[in-house]
Amino acid sequence: MRPTGRLHLGHLVGALTHWVTLQQQAECFYFVADWHALTSDFADTSQLTTYTYDNVADWIGVGLDPEKSTFFIQSLVPEHAELYLLLSMVVPVPWLERVPTYKEQQETLKEKDLSSIGFLGYPLLQTADVAMYDATLVPVGEDQVAHLELSREVVRRFNNCFGSVLVEPKPLLTKFARLPGLDGDKKMSKSLGNTILLSDTPEEVTKRVRQMYTDPKRIRADIPGTVEGNPVFTYHDAFNPNTEEVDDLKARYRAGKVGDVEVKTKLANALNAHLDPIRERRAAALARPGYLREILFEGSRRARIVAAETMTRVRDAMKISYP
Repeated sequence: MRPTGRLHLGHLVGALTHWVTLQQQAECFYFVADWHALTSDFADTSQLTTYTYDNVADWIGVGLDPEKSTFFIQSLVPEHAELYLLLSMVVPVPWLERVPTYKEQQETLKEKDLSSIGFLGYPLLQTADVAMYDATLVPVGEDQVAHLELSREVVRRFNNCFGSVLVEPKPLLTKFARLPGLDGDKKMSKSLGNTILLSDTPEEVTKRVRQMYTDPKRIRADIPGTVEGNPVFTYHDAFNPNTEEVDDLKARYRAGKVGDVEVKTKLANALNAHLDPIRERRAAALARPGYLREILFEGSRRARIVAAETMTRVRDAMKISYP
């Protein structure tokens, strides 16, 4: 994850919940992608290290365990940059230019300078991130499948040139791809400010829920409302375990027999019940001086051991190992 801001509910359902499950099933590497943050946010890096530690506190809050998985910082494993450079020697520029999000991000983030080589090449750096650890499966949302398909093509091209050196990764799709933003936008996003943060207090969560977009045609509680595509009910489906309550709210909403205040109040209660244990574990991690730095530096040391083995294999295959 890129440390470009605090983590929110979209990260929780789109990635972190899946990560927690995976740590019980496989050897997992989870890292703070600080170099990737620079591809679009190089103009202001003042909060990068702060967000790094804050994000990892959230990881621990949701249940990720540094004893079961390797947590590390991308820039503390410089082998990633070396493999990125070596991969760039064999990858045609048009492959990078055709990645769907390349032009999409340039249109969406017009206030930022995205004309750099770093931004163009970030899918290639992602390939290095994955290939470094012989990853067979990569947990991604549907919007990231195109990036991973490029990674697969890059690995195939590299292997065609130098032999079977790198492992071709496969996507492992998340079940709940994305949450809509509080403003009704199709995606919850840090840059749009339409989020509920994992670190928000109960009062902040309740305030944000009260401001949520609902059915714009429903100006009174006695007017039948639309449930489908309504962000409030999307959130109920994702976070309210009381399915009977959710079904009752939907039925009354469609019939014009419940107001938005009741629907949102019950959503805020469900969200805060879900977030309470996350807040508790997060606070415990932050209360231990030096703890987050310790696990990240130790994880980065372990990651470098694996990365060094991979790079020895890569250099040998490319005939650039010097006796």
